[in-house]
Amino acid sequence: MTRMDPNRPESVDDALRRAERLEWQTLFWLVVIIAVMGLVAGGSQAFRTAWMEDMLSLLAPSFFLITRWAERRPHSRGFPYGFHRAGSLAFFLAAAALTAIGGVLLYEGCLTLIRAEHPTVGSWTILGREVWLGWLMIAALVFSVIPPVILGHRKKKIAKVLHDKVLWTDAETNAADWQTGLAGIAGIVGIAFGLWWADAAMAVLISLSVLKDGLTGMVISTIVLLDGAPRKLASMDIDPEAERIVAELESRYENARIQVRETGRYFRANIEPEEEPHITDELADEIMGNDSWRLIDVSVGVRSGWPAPGEKRRPKT
Repeated sequence: MTRMDPNRPESVDDALRRAERLEWQTLFWLVVIIAVMGLVAGGSQAFRTAWMEDMLSLLAPSFFLITRWAERRPHSRGFPYGFHRAGSLAFFLAAAALTAIGGVLLYEGCLTLIRAEHPTVGSWTILGREVWLGWLMIAALVFSVIPPVILGHRKKKIAKVLHDKVLWTDAETNAADWQTGLAGIAGIVGIAFGLWWADAAMAVLISLSVLKDGLTGMVISTIVLLDGAPRKLASMDIDPEAERIVAELESRYENARIQVRETGRYFRANIEPEEEPHITDELADEIMGNDSWRLIDVSVGVRSGWPAPGEKRRPKT
């Protein structure tokens, strides 16, 4: 039996609504933060790298909201399984973007260290006084971490309820944003004390964090897209819920191989005979002709009155 959206508990629907509200709030605050940081951006590479990371942080909430729009669309002949896996695709795209940009930022930071480039931070005249731009950049960095950290911790709780990997990754990135802010501040302070290498070193540190998040996300999302066993949030370990499904179905169906995969935040389970294929060669030939090799599986819902593959369904009496 396939459980569809109408059968979701009200608590899950409420969590989804709260998640959407938090993601809209995240987008609003990120746009404000990016604008503020853009106004005071100076010669610090660590600051620019932190600024770039905030821009990348727009991806996850945007993809989550797009995914929610896609999930609401009904299944069709073109998409018979619906769009529940849109989240898995969004997760992969966000992770791929993080990986690519993280690699570029790492390259630029390392190149600055190798060339021993000395950054400079100028001054602004405010109310007739010269103000070192570094102080404004530090203030912008402090401001940039407050909303994301608060929102990230709130989203983590909801992500656990929804088992949503896109939301969880976004929440973890937001909650750890203080580390990026601290690294950026350390780079600017290093410039103030004449430690030219400190700024580039902090830029490298921030880029490594971006690259790590991207690579981890790509591995997990690739497993999902390849129909691997469902994984826990932000982990390579198999989800205990999936293992429980396998154990329960194995106890009910002897000599069967149980296949469980993830469809967005949902599970799909197949009960496959251990010794015989789902579909006989004769039926495959009858349906597909010369291309019978392409039809490898015909699953039938476990339901009273439904036939096994190859049998005709009995008419209602």
